[in-house]
Amino acid sequence: MTNEEIEGLLKEQVTGRIACGTDGNIYIVPINYVYNGADIYAHSAQGKKIDMMRKNPEVCFEVDDIQSIFRWKSVVAWGTFEEITDMDEKERVMQAIIHRIMPLSQNAPDHPSHGITEKDSDIGSKVELIIYKIKLGKKTGRYER
Repeated sequence: MTNEEIEGLLKEQVTGRIACGTDGNIYIVPINYVYNGADIYAHSAQGKKIDMMRKNPEVCFEVDDIQSIFRWKSVVAWGTFEEITDMDEKERVMQAIIHRIMPLSQNAPDHPSHGITEKDSDIGSKVELIIYKIKLGKKTGRYER
């Protein structure tokens, strides 16, 4: 894939996969994300993925568009996890996530943190929301048409 095709796929998709590893264990999990042309932005509750990325911030990110078994595109990128602690930046990132993900919702009670907690009101009171970015470095892409 060309650089433009790689960038286009990263910008058009909203779900990708983060692979992280520490202490000989490897873990891969899907995430909803926003891409700004340089970094992947996402949010999560405390858990295995966050624990592993805090311990070893080097991660791999994968996103794809599969039309059929013989028609697909895939991008793999390597980067570094950085937890966002600045409140203004956290708010900007959450607004970007909301604006990117919520138009795709088909269920009125859905909220951008639906995979983290059932009720949006739990965020900040019962569940700590962790906002982070993956600073991407190397990116590669493949396709079959």
